[in-house]
Amino acid sequence: MPHERKRRSRRRLPTQRQLRAWRAYVETSEIVRARAASHLQRAAGLSTGDYQVLLALTEAPGNRLRSSELAAAISWERSRLSHHLGRMEKRGLIRREECTDDSRGADAVLTTEGARAFRGGSIPHLEAVRELFIDALSDAQLEQLEELNRTLRNHLGLPPVPGAEQPDD
Repeated sequence: MPHERKRRSRRRLPTQRQLRAWRAYVETSEIVRARAASHLQRAAGLSTGDYQVLLALTEAPGNRLRSSELAAAISWERSRLSHHLGRMEKRGLIRREECTDDSRGADAVLTTEGARAFRGGSIPHLEAVRELFIDALSDAQLEQLEELNRTLRNHLGLPPVPGAEQPDD
């Protein structure tokens, strides 16, 4: 019986080819993300965390979200978000206000300075995305990547990426 269990667990482990694919995916995506983050920091003085928060608030009705909704929207733990919002608030990018419908909660609200910083960072960020990612891939490869991401998100029980079903421009 122990021998059978050992053999079964080996079959469940990834093959060398699968591990190469996994490692290449992880390492390459981390390098692309790090280079994009560096570019955003240099060009606009924003971290990728700042940009994620500002993007979510820009897309939210009234440029405000309850902290718990914001955390879910950007896939962060609430404690991490709370600390980050404190730093952003000190820089004038957001402000926190008491929820109108629940005094225990707080809304994160985009400030004029935060909107300006987001607009100032968007063009350099999108240029870096094009340079580091889009220009490296053909249209067919981008379509394959979209399909792979849909498959992975479905496997992980995640909703589609917002705008993923929109036609190409």
